[in-house]
Amino acid sequence: MKITSIEAGALYTPLHRPFKTALRTVETVQSVIVTVRTDEGVCGYGEAPPTAVITGETMESIAAAVRGCIAPALQGGDPEQLDELFARLDGCMVHNTSAKAAVDMALYDLYGKILDRPLYRLLGGRRRCIETDLTISVNPVDQMVADSLAAVAGGYRILKVKVGKEGLADVQRMQAIRQAVGPDIALRVDANQGWSAKQAVRIIRQMEDAGLDIDLVEQPVPAHDLDGMAAVTAAVSTPILADESVFSPADALEVIRRHAADLINIKLMKTGGIHGALRVCAIAETCGVECMVGCMLETKLAVSAAAHLAAAKGIVTRADLDGPGLCRIDPYEGGPVYTAGRIEMPCTPGIGITGMPTLETI
Repeated sequence: MKITSIEAGALYTPLHRPFKTALRTVETVQSVIVTVRTDEGVCGYGEAPPTAVITGETMESIAAAVRGCIAPALQGGDPEQLDELFARLDGCMVHNTSAKAAVDMALYDLYGKILDRPLYRLLGGRRRCIETDLTISVNPVDQMVADSLAAVAGGYRILKVKVGKEGLADVQRMQAIRQAVGPDIALRVDANQGWSAKQAVRIIRQMEDAGLDIDLVEQPVPAHDLDGMAAVTAAVSTPILADESVFSPADALEVIRRHAADLINIKLMKTGGIHGALRVCAIAETCGVECMVGCMLETKLAVSAAAHLAAAKGIVTRADLDGPGLCRIDPYEGGPVYTAGRIEMPCTPGIGITGMPTLETI
């Protein structure tokens, strides 16, 4: 079997409501969908959303990277020789991690279909179900409280609350949400690089003194400020999760070496796909550092690929895979089943998506 073509098209999926963080506001998920075709008619599918404020990529740059560099490098390759294909993928261009991730997951999807096995099983997993949080966007406090109560009423037991825009006012924000949802709902805080190290220590300590029982604080300081994040990690009791600070296995090793965070958030769009994410998992496992598997604003295709990874690796103890729950429609057929915070892995081969939407030209 040989790869005959790698194609890129556009998909636009509306959200239930605008997604707001300290970095951006989004109303529609924009995705580049990649299709890897073979001479025997078997296809693999992948997805890359542009997140310019984090990865530096746009819809146009992702499509150009796929067509101009990646497709020529993989053309004619054997889809059963994944190590060789990933060496070509990594060697054909630097950076462009989202473009690489879309092709990577399409190759894994194709590989699972060839072997007729679900991807999480091929990666060594046995967990059929995982639990995800749901993101609560930055809004006025009363709106965030209402959104949190709606999520809990819908069956979610873990909420990830976006903060980072208003400094100490974030403490009152979290107090209001904790009072509304009660003590049994896990609350995570994501500052999206919105605080300085001194602010972060002050804010997190106030949350601790208020007894808010925060499960973790994600990326409290700018991504490049590892010294600042290490200072925060040392100064507070709440676990600190590194997100934007970790793209590569080398980044993960440096965060661990410097004790800059307690946990690492793995996202396929940062690691360049599953093969890079597996290397981060291996480093974390060796060092005894637990991981979360997260997502950007992605539809069910990319989130499902990440869910297979989360279901496969024991070092992954948390999941932030709420993209499908934020989307107004599901444009695909098949794949994992998302019911509130529960993700049930499919028995179908590869990632498990069995029907694809019509794509637009990009």
